[in-house]
This record gives sequence, structure tokens and C-alpha cells, in this order.
Amino acid sequence: MVASMKQTRVHPMFEATINTALPKAEFYRELASQARSLLEGESNQIANAANLSALIFHSLPQLNWAGFYFAIDGELVVGPFQGKPACVRIPMGRGVCGHAAQTQQTQVVPDVDAFPGHIACDSASRSEIVIPLQKANGELVGVLDIDSPVLARFDDDDRRGLEEVARIFVASLE
Repeated sequence: MVASMKQTRVHPMFEATINTALPKAEFYRELASQARSLLEGESNQIANAANLSALIFHSLPQLNWAGFYFAIDGELVVGPFQGKPACVRIPMGRGVCGHAAQTQQTQVVPDVDAFPGHIACDSASRSEIVIPLQKANGELVGVLDIDSPVLARFDDDDRRGLEEVARIFVASLE
């Protein structure tokens, strides 16, 4: 009997080195390129979420949390992330993450204290962007959640760039 062996995939010395002084559109093109390279050939949701959350956290300035919540049994359950310990379960429709998941629309929140029903997992968070992760067939995978200790940290350029990174993540799963 021969045991089946999976090939070990290692990204040799992969380093997120994106010049943060680039114009945002260029910065996000480079981030998307690095995300594609990092996730290429791997379809495991947990592995890809772990690597992508690290890439985002270490590439974007002024973040205190970057990670994933996955849609499981009608709620969002924390997945791989970078930052302080997080809320484990978020009901659909509650907080910024639950609202993004329920509406299937990216939420850019300049001041989390002004968002009705905001769930404060880290009291240092001041602004947030949450991108829903949806497969081509409409199935909700979860959300990409990114927090900053800076008010109004995220804008439309960030939204467009991070939505592209989210699409790359979802495509890696299919």
C-alpha cells in the first residue's frame, strides 16, 4: 500500500515589499499582483486567508487588524487574521461585518463610533472597511475585515483596491 503524498508548496523568500509612497492606484496594482503570486496554485481557504491577511497587514500602513470572517451556519466566524484577538462570532446583519455580509456591499466606515450597532472587538479601532466575499454562483464565503486606529483611514481608492484583492482570494478557492 502506497501512501498518497501532497506536494509541499513553499513560497521561497516571499516578502511583501510595496512602496507605500506610490500613488494608491499603483500601490493596489502591486498588492493585487503580490496577492495573485502568493495564492497561485493553492485553493485551501484557511491557508490562503492566513497568507493574505499577513500580506495585507504588513503592506498597508496604519492598520491594527486585517483578517477574515467566514459564513458558517448563518453567522460569521473568525478566520485567519493579523492583530489583537477578535470577536469569534458575528450575527448576520450586526456590526460592520454583519451588515456587509447581509447587504453584499462593501462598507467603508470613516468613524466606527458613528456606525449604528458597531461591535468593538478592539477599542483602538477608529475606522474600518469590510468587503463581502462572494463566489460567482452568489454563495457568500464571508468577509474581509480591515481596521485602522486612524479616523477616515479608508477611501474609494482603498475600496477599489481591496475589492480586487478580495476577488483574487475568492478566485483562488474555485
